[in-house]
Amino acid sequence: MKKNELKQQVTAAIQACLDKKAEEISILEMEKGSGAFTDYFVLCSGTNPRQVQAIADEVELRLKTTGVRPAHVEGYKQGEWILVDYVDFVVHVFSEKARKFYDLERLWKTAKRLEPSDLAPKTKGKIAPKNKGKAKIRTAPRKRTVAPVRRKKA
Repeated sequence: MKKNELKQQVTAAIQACLDKKAEEISILEMEKGSGAFTDYFVLCSGTNPRQVQAIADEVELRLKTTGVRPAHVEGYKQGEWILVDYVDFVVHVFSEKARKFYDLERLWKTAKRLEPSDLAPKTKGKIAPKNKGKAKIRTAPRKRTVAPVRRKKA
């Protein structure tokens, strides 16, 4: 799989987590010689089993629309730690308690921590200079309008 395509899929999974109000999202890029079986881990937390399941459902649904299906899903019924395995990346959705107990960030502390913006594709085009050598265009300030206050009749 192309690196850019993989980053798009991981970004889609992260956006699905965000859309379902997942908390404490972490992205770990696994090192090649670390013994990890995947390239990325996406970790997040839900506040209760139903939310944990809803986050996992949204990740699967979002990626299914792009034609990507998980190789394996584990822990869905319990809703404490759901592992959604896409081979090149794995999404871990935890309850708060399970996340603290297993502490995967500590276990994989050699992995590089990423921000979602680190996965955005790099643009290869040349960016046009900003108004170089030209006069600045000024616009008039906007007028503020105040909505009328409606009062209840006594």
